Amino acid sequence: MRTAAPRRRARRALAGAGATVALLAGALTGCQSGGSAAPGERGAQSAPRWNTAPTSIAAAGDSITRGFDACSVLADCPEVSWATGSDPAVRSLAARLLGDAAVPGRSWNYAVTGSRMADLPGQLTAAAAHKPDLVTVMVGSNDACRPTASSMTPVAEFRSGFEQALAQLRAASPASQVYVSSVPDLQRLWEQGKDLPMVRQVWKLGICQSMLADPLSLATGATARREQVRARVVEYNEVLREVCGKDALCRYDGGAVFQYPFAAEQLSRWDWFHPGKDGQARLAELAHRQVTAAEPPR
Repeated sequence: MRTAAPRRRARRALAGAGATVALLAGALTGCQSGGSAAPGERGAQSAPRWNTAPTSIAAAGDSITRGFDACSVLADCPEVSWATGSDPAVRSLAARLLGDAAVPGRSWNYAVTGSRMADLPGQLTAAAAHKPDLVTVMVGSNDACRPTASSMTPVAEFRSGFEQALAQLRAASPASQVYVSSVPDLQRLWEQGKDLPMVRQVWKLGICQSMLADPLSLATGATARREQVRARVVEYNEVLREVCGKDALCRYDGGAVFQYPFAAEQLSRWDWFHPGKDGQARLAELAHRQVTAAEPPR
């Protein structure tokens, strides 16, 4: 009898210990599964999702978004802007997304011919006042298109300007999505017009001299200058990609505009450098395809 009692007490102690271990294991499992699932669920719910059907658009940028030289020589033509224009031949991004009737009241164009990255914060601040669903950005050509290659905007300055612009937009209009176009390949545009005497005369008026000066020269200095400008554009596009990639509501075009093979029919018949109506239409098509895509370009 004396030996049976201790054995029963030992069995009860072991059973109690096993129950305690089981409870602790269950508690730990619950904490782990609940802890990982709940934050994940919260993160999935709170993570902003890209809206493929925005109902209002504001545009920022430079001469391309203003339709410069698309309708007449050395003049803006915002009605053919790829972003917010009303010309049915272009079918701007705004027209494709909102419908023609809504373009006048639900889109705004704050781009200014000649603008550089330093001007973007002010443009985005003005755009933010409308709390637009989507803001388009196409800027950087004029940072590379300077009187000389040495006067191009430094990459670090370009980056800080873009970061400042996005930060100001976020502060004023946190829910606005941003579609960022890459800077076009300026060297390809030079190739399209350099052999036309009339075009070379227009270029002498001061259009993008870092790339277009001495357009027929194949001297080492001229060639190196053009390559330097193109390399700077590539660096600008990398900045746009990196900075935009840190913002959950910003979508970079993946280099689509830079890579687009602009040909004579897409360029202005006055300067063969800025997009003409057909070029504006192609830009609108590229933008619409990427804004309405379920996933960003890779």
